[in-house]
Amino acid sequence: MNSIIVVPGPTMSPAAQIRLAPGQTLRFGREPLGHSGTGGRGNGPHSLHGPHALHVPHAGVSRAAGEITATATYWSLSNFSRSATYVVENPEGAGEHIKIGPGRLDAPVPFEFARLVLPAGSELLTLDVWAPRHDYADRDDPGEPDGEPTALPFPLDRSSRYFLVLTALCEPRLRGAPHAPLPTVEQVVERLKPSWPAANRAAVQWNIDYLAVKLRLKPGPDTVDPGPRLVGKKETLVSLALRFDLVREADLAALPAAPTGTAR
Repeated sequence: MNSIIVVPGPTMSPAAQIRLAPGQTLRFGREPLGHSGTGGRGNGPHSLHGPHALHVPHAGVSRAAGEITATATYWSLSNFSRSATYVVENPEGAGEHIKIGPGRLDAPVPFEFARLVLPAGSELLTLDVWAPRHDYADRDDPGEPDGEPTALPFPLDRSSRYFLVLTALCEPRLRGAPHAPLPTVEQVVERLKPSWPAANRAAVQWNIDYLAVKLRLKPGPDTVDPGPRLVGKKETLVSLALRFDLVREADLAALPAAPTGTAR
């Protein structure tokens, strides 16, 4: 995978995920272009009438509000507004964010997945951006002394929330019951609440959907066709993770302590 997925917020159109290959752009705003805005790039092929455009129907959003540009492993944001500062949050971080001031072009965003926050009058509108090809070197393989580290076939950030969700899904089978039923989304929420107080069904499901893309169970964002609906998504994720040792018994230490009386 070498591209970006944009997940529109409520009321935005289209509502489906937008997939960008490296070099492609997504222009967003409240009206079809004809207005370049500060730093705007005119009526190019990526205008709101173009193949990659996101309509944000809110009077507090500029006609040509900004542009997302995909690269191989990250994305950049241009802010065409004359007055509004945009914020890009890292949902995994403890308040980690970057600010993109009015007129700023091509500001790189380093987060693997991010939430773009647009001020719109008295409201804050959000959309999510995924960059699933954040590769991680195999820290257990020193490689050649002067060579490049080995890239993992399934790059996962073990400090991320999505890995915690995957670990919770794998937990029953890692604790000695290879055919145990998988926890429901609601059970994962309750399991992770002590260390993730804001956990809810939507957040856990969001991470499961992301893992399906990250682990290539769904077509990569560089493909036009999002593919058929993945049946048994949790079962497939856990089967892959355990087969290739993506989650090991030692990883269970990152989960909150199990409640008293819970079978381990």
